[in-house]
Amino acid sequence: MRSFLLAPILLAPLFAWAAGLEGKLSLVVDGKPLRAEEAAEAVVYFRPAAPGPLVPSNTEYTMSTQRKQFVPHILPIVVGSVVRFPNQDPILHNAFSTSGENAFDVGLYAAGEGHSVTFNHAGYVRVYCNVHHSMIGHILVLDTPYFTHPDSEGRFSLADLPAGRGDLVIWHDRAKPWHIKAVPGETPASDVTLDLNLRRIPQHMNKFGKPYGRSDSASY
Repeated sequence: MRSFLLAPILLAPLFAWAAGLEGKLSLVVDGKPLRAEEAAEAVVYFRPAAPGPLVPSNTEYTMSTQRKQFVPHILPIVVGSVVRFPNQDPILHNAFSTSGENAFDVGLYAAGEGHSVTFNHAGYVRVYCNVHHSMIGHILVLDTPYFTHPDSEGRFSLADLPAGRGDLVIWHDRAKPWHIKAVPGETPASDVTLDLNLRRIPQHMNKFGKPYGRSDSASY
């Protein structure tokens, strides 16, 4: 998967600009289609075969805790980006990850602005709360600035892409990534169906490598 996750950032204009890529994404579970708007959580990105130099984004992204959930559930960012973890619940939360070079732990924090983390390596980051086992967020650290979410009808469009061949990837936390070799302006619109056959909450330990206690997902 890491070969597909290569971080975003703003590219210097070193390419001849070409057309775009577009398509439509549908999601199914056990053979049954989901509502079209649920495709909006997926991430669609294009990585040129010959990527140019990257300039980190100045945007500070947020992944909030709201009603014992990380919001947004899936957050695409570019390499070098900063993500803040504010707490909007009346209880203590924690945000941590054991995802390789992007591992972090902001500790316990009460309601407020929270702490910030800089993600300097491309890859997929699973974010957990050490207090609540059922809380999980997904950060996709990309080394390409060309990414988007499908709209409420499942349609997606990437415009002003650099000329030449590259990888078009559709990523969702509950499906195997879909990808094709694509050429902006030449590859026809893609009609893609992803089967969400992976667990919503993968098996995991707490940040100490131990099982969660029985009360970890209790009510407020």
